[in-house]
Amino acid sequence: MDESKRKAFMEDGAVLIESCLNEEQLAVCRQAYDWGVENPGPGSCDLFAGTEHRTMNDNANPYAKARLDELVGALPFGRLFADLWGSEHVWYFAEELFLKSGGKSGRSPWHQDTSYLPWSGMHFGNAWISFESVPGRNALEIVRGSHRGTRHDGTTFQNAEDPTDPLHGNGTWPRLPNIEVERRAKPEAYDIISWATKPGDVLLLHPGVLHGGGAVDADFPDRHTLVLRFFGDDATFSPLPDHSVSGFTPAGVLFVDQLASLRHGDPFRASCFRQLV
Repeated sequence: MDESKRKAFMEDGAVLIESCLNEEQLAVCRQAYDWGVENPGPGSCDLFAGTEHRTMNDNANPYAKARLDELVGALPFGRLFADLWGSEHVWYFAEELFLKSGGKSGRSPWHQDTSYLPWSGMHFGNAWISFESVPGRNALEIVRGSHRGTRHDGTTFQNAEDPTDPLHGNGTWPRLPNIEVERRAKPEAYDIISWATKPGDVLLLHPGVLHGGGAVDADFPDRHTLVLRFFGDDATFSPLPDHSVSGFTPAGVLFVDQLASLRHGDPFRASCFRQLV
C-alpha cells in the first residue's frame, strides 16, 4: 500500500484503487450482484419510488449472507483494509446493491452512511465496485474530509423535491445541507473529489463522508454497483437517535438483535460478522 493512499483515506475519506480486482474476481462479484438483484431481501426498496429518479437498492440481504461471506474470503479486501488502516483485524459487515437504469435515474442525494448505521471510528470502509466504465460526469462525488466533521441527520431518499428531508427528525442531529443548491449558487462552496472508473477499479470510502451523485443519462444509461462494507480495530458502536420518525432503532435496522447488547463506545463487534484478518 502506497503511503499516499493511506494518507488520502484518513484525511480525505476516499481513495481509488485502480485495477484492484482481476477479471475472475470481478466476475464472481457480478455473479453475487446478479443473484442479489434476482433474489431481493426484506430490506430491498426503490429509492424515489414512482418517479423517474427511481433506483433499486438492497442492504444486507439475509438470503445472500452465506454466499457473500464466502465471496469476501476470495477477494483482497481483508489485507487491503488492514494495510490501509494499519489495523490488526478486519471484519466484513454486509453488502449493498444499487441499480440505476433507463438513463433517467438522477443523482443520489448527499448523505452519510453513519446517519443510518451506528458507527464511529476510523476503521470503517466501503468498497464500491461498479461493473461498467463510469464517466467522470456520472461518478460518485465526495466532500473531501467530511468524515471528520459533523454527523448529520440522514435523508429519507423518498422526497425528490427535498433531498434533505430528515430521516430521524426531532432536531437531534443537524439537518443535511442542500449541497446542490449551494453549489449552483457558488460552485466552489464544497471541496469535491470524484473519479472516473473502469471495471476492476474499486473506490474505497469512509462511510462518514458526505457523498452523492452517480446519476445516469442517455450516454450512460445503466449503472450496476456492488458495495461491500468492512470494519477494523478502531470501530465503535455509536447509536442513532433514541427517537426516529422513520422507525430506526438506536442500532439502526440491520443486525439489530445481534447488536442489542452494545452500548455507546463499545467496540463494534458481533459473532455474525466474518473475520477476514
